[in-house]
Amino acid sequence: MFKSKSKWFKTVSSLALVGVLAASVAVGSVSAGLAKGSKFLGNIIASSVPSNFNPYWNQVTPENSTKWDAVEGTRNVMNWSQADMAYNHAVNNGFPFKFHTLVWGNQQPGWINSLSAADQKAEVTQWIQAAGQRYPKAAFVDVVNEPLHAKPSYRNAIGGDGATGWDWVIWSFQQARQAFPNAKLLINEYGIIGDPAKADQYIQIINILKSRGLVDGIGIQAHYFNMDNVSVSTMNTVLNKLAATGLPIYVSELDMTGDDNTQLQRYQQKFPVLWQHSAVKGVTLWGYNQNQTWVSGSHLVNSNGTERPALQWLRNYLANNP
Repeated sequence: MFKSKSKWFKTVSSLALVGVLAASVAVGSVSAGLAKGSKFLGNIIASSVPSNFNPYWNQVTPENSTKWDAVEGTRNVMNWSQADMAYNHAVNNGFPFKFHTLVWGNQQPGWINSLSAADQKAEVTQWIQAAGQRYPKAAFVDVVNEPLHAKPSYRNAIGGDGATGWDWVIWSFQQARQAFPNAKLLINEYGIIGDPAKADQYIQIINILKSRGLVDGIGIQAHYFNMDNVSVSTMNTVLNKLAATGLPIYVSELDMTGDDNTQLQRYQQKFPVLWQHSAVKGVTLWGYNQNQTWVSGSHLVNSNGTERPALQWLRNYLANNP
């Protein structure tokens, strides 16, 4: 479970060779879960795979286990156990797996801050390469998470602002392209779906990456603090702005809160805006079982196993809108 990097890399190289020989996970039509067409409807896996996961969802994002501090909280000591569990569940069921995330200013190891710039760059490079070798069948990778809101402390070691203002983001995607040659590389950010001006700032970064052939899709978080009160008009404005880049959109972290009736109304009003937009290729919810979501009131399945009205509606909606 815990290995030094030198020993671990030898092991992972063998695993990578096996992965190269195997077919990569298809990102086309998927048969499990509520979504039956070409778009996936996924969810997170945390410390264990929920027994009711497969009937609802057909894409996997680890909640925390593929964040750098979760894997390498102690320098040179790698713990992939929970990440492996989520990855293996996805691969064994034919679900697209998304690695979340490589470069982010939050949930990064504390020890990175005390290193020299040269050592920081070496460690980030090693981290990205290790992730790519470990998970060769990842369908998607959130390469940089929240560049507008959570820049990493070590960004100057990997290019800083540079000539583009976002050289550290470019460097991160260049490294990810080498480490994950078969995955779709995504950027991910919150605060976008409800703020057209922030979307414009986001698009500036996206276009810098697009001009270099480094980004394959746009991730937009859609948490309750944006989604609960955003208007449908604003949602459409933002989605259309993002779609104009020519890149597919992936709704990466969806949740909406409220009592049964309020949550139902929010899903009825806003989920179709996301699902029916032609540029949106998949939606990932951020938790669904009661007492296992990061914010109270966002769950869709009660602790006794019964479905909240929003999930009952969602089941019917997806059956009629594949």
